[in-house]
Amino acid sequence: MISRSGSDVLAGAEATKKSSDLPVRVASAAVMLAVAGTALWLGGLWFDLFALVVALLCVSEFGRLALQAFAGRMAKIAALLLGGAYIAAAAYALIILPVEVVLGVIAVVVATDTGAYFSGRTIGGPKIAPKISPSKTWAGLGGGMLAAGLVSLAFFYSNVGERAFSPMGLVALGIGAGLAVVAQSGDFFESWLKRKAGVKDSSNLIPGHGGVFDRVDGLLPVAIVTLLLWFGAHP
Repeated sequence: MISRSGSDVLAGAEATKKSSDLPVRVASAAVMLAVAGTALWLGGLWFDLFALVVALLCVSEFGRLALQAFAGRMAKIAALLLGGAYIAAAAYALIILPVEVVLGVIAVVVATDTGAYFSGRTIGGPKIAPKISPSKTWAGLGGGMLAAGLVSLAFFYSNVGERAFSPMGLVALGIGAGLAVVAQSGDFFESWLKRKAGVKDSSNLIPGHGGVFDRVDGLLPVAIVTLLLWFGAHP
């Protein structure tokens, strides 16, 4: 008879749970994509309202985490104020940036997550910060940077209409790779906050995906940095 350790049993149970949750996760992802895509397509006031609703939900979830993560009245107040400013700045960036740039921001964040997931699982290797986010590896970060850089390069050439390589194309590649690091930093920040709060997800609002903050943790800092870059290029 082959005995199984407690960790093996738990791992198997977790794998079974994830497998059983897959239809729910796929359905939730489809709904989220449809809603976000419709808001982007309609643009104008509709997208502004969508960004505002997402920001308000995010602030609510951040507040819940902050109140659980920090001790002391002043620490809680400081966390709530800084978190509110952080999320408000990201929402402002998404509202004020041109829709083409917003699409690029979203594409870079998605490319970062996708590249990091596949390269991390394929290559593995040393963890970046195992006590904060055990699944994040340096190989994953490298894959996310490469994917985001290529997406940024593709957006650059599609917008300027050029096909030949140029120094500005190399700059676009570097910006995309740098934004991937920013996105991962946002992911680490939320993971750190959730660990301090002692929770797995920011909420259970989205079936199979946790909360809104869980879905946009990487998008928030990328939107802010992109707005700063945009202001720098369009003084």
